[in-house]
Amino acid sequence: MVITLAAENNVSYPYVELSLQVGDTVHILEMYEGRLQITSKYFAVEQHETVIPGELPLGQELTSTLREWAVIWHKLYVDNKTTQFRHVQQMTYSLIEWRSQILSGTLPKDELAELKKKVTAKIDYGNRILGLDLVVRDDNGNILDPDETSTISLFKAHETASKRIDERIQEEKSLQQNLDLRGQPIFNTTHTYSLYVNFKNFVCNIGEDAELLMSLYDPDLSKFISENYLVRWGSNGMPKEIEKLNNLQAVFTDLSSSDLIRPKISLVCQIVRVGHMELKDGKKHTCGLRRPFGVAVMDITDIIHGKVDDEEKQHFIPQRQLIMSPLITSHVIGENEPLTSVFNKVIAAKEVNHKGQGTAVRREADGKTWCGERFPLLTKESKRTNLFDKGKKKTPKNVEVTMSVHDEDGNLQEKAIHPGAGYEGVSEYKSVVYYQVKQPCWYETVKVSIAIEEVSRCHLRFTFRHRSSQESRDKSERAFGMGFVKLMNADGTTLQDGKHNLIVYKGDNKKMEDAKCYLTLPCTKMEMEEKEAPSGKNLHHLANFTPTKDSTKDSFQIATLICSTKLTQNVDLLGLLNWRSNSQNIAHNLRKLMEVEGGEIVKFLQDTLDALFNIMMEMSENETYDFLVFDALVFIISLIGDIKFQHFNPVLETYIYKHFSATLAYVKLTKVLNCYVGNADDSSKTELLFAALKALKYLFRFIVQSRILFYGKSEEGDEFNDAIRKLFLSFNVLMDRPLEEAVKIKGAALKYLPSIINDVKLVFDPVELSVLFSKFIQSIPDNQLVRQKLNCMTKIVESDLFKQLECRDALLPLLIDQLSGQLDDNSNKPDHEASSQLLSSVLEVLDRKDVGPTAVHIQLIMERLLRRINRTVIGMSRQSPHIGIFVACMTAILRQMDDFHYNHYINTFKTRQDIIDFLMETFIMFKDLIGKNVYAADWMVMNMMQSRVFLRAVNQFTSVLNRFFLDQANFELQLWNNYFHLAVAFLTHESLQLETFSQAKRNKIIKKYGDMRKEIGFKIRDMWYNLGPHKIKFIPAMVGPILEVTLVPEPELRKATIPIFFDMMQCEFNFSGNRNFHMFENELITKLDQEVEGGRGDEQYKILLEKLLLEHCRKHKYLSASGEVFALLVSSLLENLLDYRTIMHDESKENRMSCTVNVLNFYKEKKREDIYIRYLYKLRDLHTDCENFTEAAYTLLLHAELLQWSEKPCVPHLLQRDSYYVYSQQELKEKLYQEIISFFDRGKMWEKAIQLSKELADMYENKVFDYEGLGNLLKKRATFYENIMKAMRPQPEYFAVGYYGQGFPSFLRNKIFIYRGKEYERREDFNLKLLTQFPSAEKMTSTAPPGEEIKSSPKQYVQCFIVKPVMNLPPNYKDKPVPEQILNYYRANEVQQFTHSRPFRKGEKDPENEFATMWIERTTYTTAYSFPGILKWFEVKQITTEEISPLENAIETMELTNEKISNIVQQHVWDRSLPVHPLSMLLNGIVDPAVMGGYTNYEKAFFTEKYLQEHPEDQDKIELLKQLIALQMPLLAEGIRIHGEKLTEQLKPLHDRLTACFKELKKKVEKQYGVITLPPSLTERKPSRSGSVVLPYIMSSTLRRLSVTSVASSVVSTSSTSSDSTSSRPGSDGSILEPLLERRISTASRAEDLPIKEDGDNRICKLKRKEWSISKSQVIVEKEPEMELTLKMVTHIHAIIKSQQEILVFPLLSAMLVIGNFIKLWEGGVQIPKALVI
Repeated sequence: MVITLAAENNVSYPYVELSLQVGDTVHILEMYEGRLQITSKYFAVEQHETVIPGELPLGQELTSTLREWAVIWHKLYVDNKTTQFRHVQQMTYSLIEWRSQILSGTLPKDELAELKKKVTAKIDYGNRILGLDLVVRDDNGNILDPDETSTISLFKAHETASKRIDERIQEEKSLQQNLDLRGQPIFNTTHTYSLYVNFKNFVCNIGEDAELLMSLYDPDLSKFISENYLVRWGSNGMPKEIEKLNNLQAVFTDLSSSDLIRPKISLVCQIVRVGHMELKDGKKHTCGLRRPFGVAVMDITDIIHGKVDDEEKQHFIPQRQLIMSPLITSHVIGENEPLTSVFNKVIAAKEVNHKGQGTAVRREADGKTWCGERFPLLTKESKRTNLFDKGKKKTPKNVEVTMSVHDEDGNLQEKAIHPGAGYEGVSEYKSVVYYQVKQPCWYETVKVSIAIEEVSRCHLRFTFRHRSSQESRDKSERAFGMGFVKLMNADGTTLQDGKHNLIVYKGDNKKMEDAKCYLTLPCTKMEMEEKEAPSGKNLHHLANFTPTKDSTKDSFQIATLICSTKLTQNVDLLGLLNWRSNSQNIAHNLRKLMEVEGGEIVKFLQDTLDALFNIMMEMSENETYDFLVFDALVFIISLIGDIKFQHFNPVLETYIYKHFSATLAYVKLTKVLNCYVGNADDSSKTELLFAALKALKYLFRFIVQSRILFYGKSEEGDEFNDAIRKLFLSFNVLMDRPLEEAVKIKGAALKYLPSIINDVKLVFDPVELSVLFSKFIQSIPDNQLVRQKLNCMTKIVESDLFKQLECRDALLPLLIDQLSGQLDDNSNKPDHEASSQLLSSVLEVLDRKDVGPTAVHIQLIMERLLRRINRTVIGMSRQSPHIGIFVACMTAILRQMDDFHYNHYINTFKTRQDIIDFLMETFIMFKDLIGKNVYAADWMVMNMMQSRVFLRAVNQFTSVLNRFFLDQANFELQLWNNYFHLAVAFLTHESLQLETFSQAKRNKIIKKYGDMRKEIGFKIRDMWYNLGPHKIKFIPAMVGPILEVTLVPEPELRKATIPIFFDMMQCEFNFSGNRNFHMFENELITKLDQEVEGGRGDEQYKILLEKLLLEHCRKHKYLSASGEVFALLVSSLLENLLDYRTIMHDESKENRMSCTVNVLNFYKEKKREDIYIRYLYKLRDLHTDCENFTEAAYTLLLHAELLQWSEKPCVPHLLQRDSYYVYSQQELKEKLYQEIISFFDRGKMWEKAIQLSKELADMYENKVFDYEGLGNLLKKRATFYENIMKAMRPQPEYFAVGYYGQGFPSFLRNKIFIYRGKEYERREDFNLKLLTQFPSAEKMTSTAPPGEEIKSSPKQYVQCFIVKPVMNLPPNYKDKPVPEQILNYYRANEVQQFTHSRPFRKGEKDPENEFATMWIERTTYTTAYSFPGILKWFEVKQITTEEISPLENAIETMELTNEKISNIVQQHVWDRSLPVHPLSMLLNGIVDPAVMGGYTNYEKAFFTEKYLQEHPEDQDKIELLKQLIALQMPLLAEGIRIHGEKLTEQLKPLHDRLTACFKELKKKVEKQYGVITLPPSLTERKPSRSGSVVLPYIMSSTLRRLSVTSVASSVVSTSSTSSDSTSSRPGSDGSILEPLLERRISTASRAEDLPIKEDGDNRICKLKRKEWSISKSQVIVEKEPEMELTLKMVTHIHAIIKSQQEILVFPLLSAMLVIGNFIKLWEGGVQIPKALVI
């Protein structure tokens, strides 16, 4: 895009992002998210469409990929997924590097193409492991455009890409898991291999120069399998050529598959010393001798087999010396042996770990580099031939063999011999000299390179010479023998591979060097025997040489191997190539050709083919040659078809089109082929015919090329056309024969005949050819060779023939017939694989742009196959491997159909029922395919393309619905129903939910496909409104589907579809007799619950739904009131459900429970038992997860209350439990009761368990008569009673928690809740849990109610303090002696009111008596439900506050203290066996004068004239307080009496002190307040009841004015969990009474409970420690004797500490009690177990 700016007012306008002047041109290289905004206040903007590629498409793809990966990379970092993070980091860095290379624009074309492959592979791999969409590409790596690509091609591209990535992932896994790699060959796709060797160092002190000859060796065969790599090593320990230092490396190439499967392969190094005969020799001794020194061997079998861990590993190879040193005598083992035998000994001895001298070799194996061809592609221009030889001779001297290459004139061929790779050739090669060995064996390998034109003239000459260690003698030594071998035989063939025994000639040295003298002689013993045999004469005299004395003993053996692409060793092949000079043997040579080794033939491919066609043309009068040549040609074609020679295919192709010249060959070839096919029943020709069919493709290329050479590309030539027709006729006859005959030939004909099409159509009428192939297919009997027939038709379709319109007209009906038969419902075993291949090929061709018009053919396929394909898809398993291609075929047909096709197709149905059936099938199939997608989720392009095609098809079918099935007479409910469900399933499919995708993906989809949801959604709306009076038939069934549509988060779609709800309400209201819309209402509530819980819906939806419903309802005459109520109800439900859904992902289970209860209560009010019960079980599961067993029991109890003890059957929604298979309500209720009782038992709520068990027992006893169940139940109940009296059951604390501020969710905001704590849970722990749940909340330090400022603040404030439950004692327990264990239950359970007391001051502070102005503010909280219940907390519904004066506080405290004394006295009266220590502690705390002075405070505060004058109304209260003080004396007296009766020797001093103190105290009190006598009930002895400690209410009502409630608030349990409720105690003189103030005892927590700041007189100063501290000895025993209780408590605590291994924090009071009790016990002489001293 080029944008040119032209000025209107000649004013330039400065842009913020880009400053432009008049006439500036802007090149838009890339638009972010497809947006381009130009502000043109002063400019006229001209836009010209100009293609300016900013960067390559690959560069753009890299950019978008990196942006997309960066988001994921960041997320991986945040989620701390380190491994994946590193992986993505590496891939990203690679892409960034490659992107910079691509954008640089400096890469050559080939490198760019290679880099493109790497980039696309990396992108595709990364996308897969990151869960992104699959990118489909063409062969060049470019992204496919789905609009320009056929459906079938798109599907195949997805398949290919997916497989490629899967393979890549497997490779990555294999690389990461090296353990799996070991033992498995890593080479599996290549045919030639290479071994790379890097020679690092040779560590050996020889003292002379050396030659190191490395090669590969097969120890099993004792055979070298490669040439040598030569390294010349200097005597100084360095390479001779210093430039090769650290650069000695070689590649052993062309290792074949057969080499890889050798059992053993070794890398061997022969060490040859070059110098004197012996190391000790001096200057006068012979130099330059090659002497064997040692060998080094390394087993490389694992390397060759690919079983290696480290390719770069270095190996130290020890060497074995052949001749150790001159000091060792010559008979040392191995000295006389050839090096090969030493190799074998070393290998056998496995001396591979020897440490010492050796060679260091670094090796690398790579099966994919240097993959040279086994048979190089060389033509006549090849120049060199290579030859290897090995030698052996017997003679008793230090024999040295000299090898050289000479021509027939004796001229030496310079540098033709190569001892090893790494150095250029030498003219003469001298062997190793074995010292005084009688029968030396050399086994040396050398390479001889000779120009191709010289081979026929050359021979190898071997001369033998004795070498002396003395230089003077050595110079006089002359050659004593000579042998030779010619490289070319007399018949023109090359020297045969293998061993050759050469004749050793002796004679004049000069004659030995004269080639003309010895070349006339036989060179090998075999040749000599052949020449002597006919004449019987000895031929030795022909030369001037003297043969050896015993020629049978003397032998010199060599082995040769020819490596050449132009020389042959085969005499039959040579005879064929030279057929003109030997015409009588043509037939023989043609037959023998098929026995020649393939490698020889392909070397002479062009010459051989020329010879064959020349014979055919020139010997045309003899038909025998035609058949022989035909067979030979078939043999050669078949040979090149072999995988071993497949790379010679181009040579054959080149020959056919460039070198082939036999113009009339087509006549002969077609004639022979016709003859073979026509005589197919001749069993002798079966194999020949089969081979000919396999070679049919190239045979016809020869035939067609011959025909073109003769006629040109015209279709003239009746002879040729007749031959083709006759050939097809013969094939038709062949195919029509019974199946059992010639099955192999028939299969071959079907397989290979289509391969001739593209060639034959060049010279034959394509339409007639199509007809011929049609008849050929039709000639095959039905149900025979089905797969082969379908595959044959697939190949016909893939040929050029099917691309022509007229040919398709001829072929398509046949193809459709065959496919129709296969896909028929009645077909026995349809071949789905072959059918899908044929069908997909047809559709792929029809989708091409270059094949002419296809509408008629699409119509034909649509009419005949569409429905059959649909039924095949419907019936096929989703796990079938063929389902994907069939769905692609169906999609392709629908995609290629235009509007005319759709209309025409509907018109083809004969009856209305046929249309219904078709639409039903289609709708069901589409819905099934949408719900269970056959394609992987990451096949985004395929899925979107399929969705687009389905959408168009569905929209086409909606017009059919409106046209045929809408009016009253023809309305089809099920059909319309299926349509709506299909449309909704389509709209809500996950692949179309754009909001769930990344921004990049969303933009791609919108740009390419748009938002298909809107299109189908608007269509749903229109179709609904089209229904008219039929709408009522879809209510309530369609409420759920329409709700799904409206919940899609697309604003336009929501606005368009939400009004359908009002239409439904209106419809039901009008058509139902009750004038309501209850069906719609119930269904909407049910579905809304399911959908929101499933994750759909949001706040915007709630607002929009309420708004639109209210708008429509208020306009309606009759629905305005009820509709508005309903709209608000649904809005309220949505709010609860959204809160519930949001909080369900919260870590806080308490919040989840609250929301669950809110939703649960809503459904309870609406009487929706089905949903109500579902949420009950959600709540139950949350409780059990938190081990809130009591609350879980109460939750299940709500379900049980919905049931009756009757045989009524259970409706399904009442069950809600998979594990309960019951019929009646009674059975279900029984099972629920058993589960509830179990939960109550685990929650230690035995009283409730007993209550339910009584109800269940009554049912067992009086209704179902299940006495066995009753017995078990009663046993359980007995256990519950026992647990109540004996088991330790800590009482929970209750906490008031206020959530203030707008930062809290609506269900918590500015509300107070009472929480029931867990066992042993203290306020500090509870506070910590609260603040963990709300980390941003601020803890309030005051217990006073907050002001409006805090409530309206956007922050979060939490207020938490302890409250005391108000006991609600059942009437049957009042005024009766009830055991304390029973009362303890009611102190903390079945309570609904809670109190909290806060001290404050009124009036002026009296410094001498602060108590007089200390008032108590007591707040009572009433909760919505009693505790315990279905939650551990309930909201406070009512708050009342009262003020308690100091005098009332003193009365309450004094009454409570007297009751404590009375309790412990009565306990000892009832049970004389109780220990005395607790009584001692209590009495000592009251009468001990050390804490006297408390009563004096009361006297100063209340018993004065001033107070009575100021408060005359308090006269009665003052008298009551005095009576309470007086009452304490007889109670204390009775206590001291009992203490004296139980006195022990250790306690006597304590008792004496108590008695003295009490006398003084009693005297003072009786004098001031009078005398009170105890009632006889306290002093009478009662029968003891073991384990029942009771609390008698014996005080008269006049003295005991406290209500039940106030007593419950004040009575203190000695349980460690209720210590905080302990009130103040009186002093020893009976007059100290502290205020009744519930508080934490620790200074820190007490300060928190007190107001931080109060106005005016209410401000509280710090209280004196003396007044607020608690006497260490005041412990009230109500449940057990103090010592036993204390020991039990400590034991219990000790067990907890041991089991939990964590620090338990107890409030200060509990600690004080325990410590105080221990002190008193110790003072009383009680032995404390060591284990309990914590």
